[in-house]
Amino acid sequence: MLNITHPQIENYLWEISSSSVSIKEAAIFDQMHKYAKRHDFPIIGPLVGRFLRQLAISMNARAIFEMGSGYGYSAMWFSGGLAESGKIICTDSNENNRKLAEQYFQNAGYVGALDFRIGDALEIAKSLAGPFDIILNDVDKEQYPESFDLAIPLLRKGGIFITDNVLWSGRIFNKKLDKPAESVLEFNRKLFNSPDILASILPIRDGLGIAVKIG
Repeated sequence: MLNITHPQIENYLWEISSSSVSIKEAAIFDQMHKYAKRHDFPIIGPLVGRFLRQLAISMNARAIFEMGSGYGYSAMWFSGGLAESGKIICTDSNENNRKLAEQYFQNAGYVGALDFRIGDALEIAKSLAGPFDIILNDVDKEQYPESFDLAIPLLRKGGIFITDNVLWSGRIFNKKLDKPAESVLEFNRKLFNSPDILASILPIRDGLGIAVKIG
């Protein structure tokens, strides 16, 4: 496992980015962090979360689609930056995650923004017409290449495609690659070779792929 940033820097950024939200939100995020720790549930954390909210605010985002939402952690960050009457479509195969997300959103006062759909994120994507301002991709790594093919047509021009774990804790550099690492590498090649987008990778947390639709 490769540390993307120095652990001391990572800890500092986590601590400082956990602050400066409302008292109500701070309590909710604290509950979500404790749930993640208790159940060993992977979340993007407050460092990436704040960045997602910044993007939503700067774009005046009204339509966001998450391919893989868990119990709504990233969606909670997004929702605090949604334009008035904006909507976020969340996806997960676990009904309990949907119930948790709805409770968190209700407590935060964001329940009207949430459209949580149960099922496979890629199959749900195939049923949508878009266009979306932002699409977040956090599905199983083996699904990453297909997620790219489905997501880009659903974005509006100028829309942003965000993907978590594109550095995959350094496993993409192993001499012998497993299927998830191969899939992440294939996804990254698509990300940087498509004429329809302009892409970058931010080396924060586990690597965050950012692509703007230009075509």
